[in-house]
Amino acid sequence: MMGYSLAHAAMGAGYHATYLPSYEAEMQGATANCTVIVSDKEITSPVASDAQYVIAMSSQAVLAFQTIITSGGSMFLNSSSIAIRPSRENITVYAIPAGEIAGKIGKPRAANIVMMGALIKIIGLIPPEIYRKSLKAILESKKKSSNDSNRKAFDAGYDYLNS
Repeated sequence: MMGYSLAHAAMGAGYHATYLPSYEAEMQGATANCTVIVSDKEITSPVASDAQYVIAMSSQAVLAFQTIITSGGSMFLNSSSIAIRPSRENITVYAIPAGEIAGKIGKPRAANIVMMGALIKIIGLIPPEIYRKSLKAILESKKKSSNDSNRKAFDAGYDYLNS
């Protein structure tokens, strides 16, 4: 959901974007990851060997993906469920208590949307109103209350970095 919504919003902001998901064995609880490339130029391949930004929602993701972040890049991690930190010193780490924030707004499953708010705030590439509009379009088949709570989750993640 995070990768798809980021790619969708990037296109809404006028960028070229690719979204390449990767899933482990098809069972509930299996890990998933994706690569999203956003550029103002045509993208020739959806495959990337390095990343400027990584969002980690689990300790396994921290360990698996810290090595692909470029020097000077950033890792966003859900500090509500991750106690470890990347071993690299040449990246910036944003520890966002996304699970806790999502729980406080009454939508514990929206930790991913909270993380997107933090990412959008830091990268500054996509205006928040375009991301909100994109998220609403993606979830338009859901109830209005779901759209409202996802918007609250995004705003809470976006505003968290102001505190």
